[in-house]
Amino acid sequence: MKSKHFINLHKALTFPFILTLMFVYQNFQVGAWVYLALHGTYGLLWLLKDQIYPDKQWEQEISVGTGILGFVSVSLYWIAPFILISSGSQPPLPLVAAAISINIIGVFLAYTGDAQKYYTLKYNSGLITEGFFARSRNTNYLGEILIYGSFAMLVQHWLPFLILAAFIAAIFITHMRKKDISLSRYPEFADYKTRSGLLLPRLFGSATLEPKKDNLADKVGQI
Repeated sequence: MKSKHFINLHKALTFPFILTLMFVYQNFQVGAWVYLALHGTYGLLWLLKDQIYPDKQWEQEISVGTGILGFVSVSLYWIAPFILISSGSQPPLPLVAAAISINIIGVFLAYTGDAQKYYTLKYNSGLITEGFFARSRNTNYLGEILIYGSFAMLVQHWLPFLILAAFIAAIFITHMRKKDISLSRYPEFADYKTRSGLLLPRLFGSATLEPKKDNLADKVGQI
């Protein structure tokens, strides 16, 4: 099996899982519906993205045991809706509005960033230093963090934030560091690194690299 299979299964089950919780605990308040809409739609978009522009890092072959362990790990994200729905807590409307806004921004950054990376690399190899990656080297990861951060906000409990922090430390940062090491083979990476942030965008200073005169045909791209 491929590593994407356990992730896709989790994404596909998220909507029915949350809806089942709502029926089990008879919680049909605004907070539960909003959470269902945000997290359920996110799972649907992930499945669509995998069909339209899949991420190569999830195409690697893994054992069934590793897939099961991976599914259990990502299922920790289901603790958030369980706490929200089982407790019957109702997030205040200003918090709901803030969570929805952050979620929209996160989805925009994550999915458009991945789209730029996929279609750039499809036709040109190299280092992507423009568009969504001009000021942040990991715009897509920033979007993912905002998405799951918005879910945690709705729950108003420390545990979903702790789980998100654990994923950031154990997976996101590790992947970002590995990508930096891989990209360092490009001569222009050192200049690009000074103009962009690892995760948060570097807002000040020029974000445009000077084209190499001896290699103008080389297009930007990214791994």
